[in-house]
Amino acid sequence: MTRVDYPEPLKVLISHLKQLPGIGPKSAERIAIWLMQRGADTSQSFSEAFQTAGDLVVECDVCGFFSTEEHGCAICGDSDRDCAFLCVVEQPTDILPLERSGAYRGHYHALRGRISPLDNIGPDDLRIGELSERLRNGSFTEVILALGSDVEGEATANYLVEVISGFPNLSVSRLAQGLPAGGGLDSADELTLMRALQGRVGI
Repeated sequence: MTRVDYPEPLKVLISHLKQLPGIGPKSAERIAIWLMQRGADTSQSFSEAFQTAGDLVVECDVCGFFSTEEHGCAICGDSDRDCAFLCVVEQPTDILPLERSGAYRGHYHALRGRISPLDNIGPDDLRIGELSERLRNGSFTEVILALGSDVEGEATANYLVEVISGFPNLSVSRLAQGLPAGGGLDSADELTLMRALQGRVGI
């Protein structure tokens, strides 16, 4: 007996959805079915939104954040930003949490990844050359490394410290790491507690 399956166009849609980060086979299937059940108007609006974003949104050549040709980069085009500070992050999406905190008004530089030998990602695969060029031509006085605290993040940070050491007028700092606001000691792991102790401040 012939095995019943979804029509080929729907299977193709599911296979594409499975390629998205965080979307597994079951989630891809549910999303595809939801789109089909909502009708052509909904699927058409999604299709147009994907097409518009793909056509108009580009990577800023300077900081690596999202930009459009019509409006440019919201970060690099902001003349009120403090040109003394440059915050280095792994991904463009890491910029938004820092912006929403309201605690930082300097510039950013997204590396588009981190050093990970197991994934065959080395320094040359990241936007480190662009970072060096910005440091050479800019008026920054401090570079803030806002990278992950895992093995890859530490390796990337250590490599960047060596790169930045070639600019004697620049200071380097890292984001403080420790207990989250509202968190207790009983829910913190050993690494978090160690970071909290090392980063303790006077009161």
